Amino acid sequence: MPELPEVETVRRGLALKLEGRVLARVDQYRPDLRFPLPPDFAASLTGRRILSLDRRAKYILARLEGGLVWLIHLGMSGRMLVQPGPAGAPGTHDHLVFHTDDGCVVTYNDARRFGAMDLFPETALETHPMLAGLGPEPLGNGFSEAVLSARLAGRRTPIKAALLDQRIVAGLGNIYVCEALFRAGIAPDRLAATVAGADAARLVPVIRDVLTEAIAAGGSTLRDFVQSDGELGYFQHNFRVYGREDEPCQTCGHDGDPAGLIRRITQAGRSTFYCGRCQR
Repeated sequence: MPELPEVETVRRGLALKLEGRVLARVDQYRPDLRFPLPPDFAASLTGRRILSLDRRAKYILARLEGGLVWLIHLGMSGRMLVQPGPAGAPGTHDHLVFHTDDGCVVTYNDARRFGAMDLFPETALETHPMLAGLGPEPLGNGFSEAVLSARLAGRRTPIKAALLDQRIVAGLGNIYVCEALFRAGIAPDRLAATVAGADAARLVPVIRDVLTEAIAAGGSTLRDFVQSDGELGYFQHNFRVYGREDEPCQTCGHDGDPAGLIRRITQAGRSTFYCGRCQR
């Protein structure tokens, strides 16, 4: 599933084309994605100007004239593809096509239909079922050593699982949590409650750095993700542990000792990659 950097990359690409534009026409080819689309979804979007495109966790939020918010979640394989001119016939997995007043066409393509869209009043933003209860944004001012320590206090789950809990911090996913824990030197199976004080102080800026680097690189291209302009991201070339099982650790694995090889374990059904010598 696209993680925060991929979603932010898509948001930035869409903002260049959609902010300030009017949705002149919306073609809807099915009544649902992962969940049913709102009644009269296409008609309600048509004719509205997009004031801004924001992101909350892994959700893109388009603020529209008239006080509405258009929520977009890409799911496992959703893509927002931008074309500068008229679109051809929709493909098998093209479910919605958005035409702007300046001739731009944005197609939502989703082979697995795990994505979702909604349309609701801006006044319901904080109480929306998909947004209510989310933790602080890891790149925002509300994420700090003190905040992370407080949210991890008393938690008996592994730190890897805790960081994936969207109520603790919003938007983190499996790939970038693995990378951040490696850079911070924290073992993924440590109890979350023990990651406080100096450990939390070290982890918070590392999380920021990993996400910022990934966004700058255009996101990752694992599975079906591509940017809104069709260009592939390339942060996966910078992975230090993710997907590198049995490869030497880039920090300590230069002596040929098997202890310096990247290991893989399964936590909550997901692969975790780490260095048993560097991470404690």
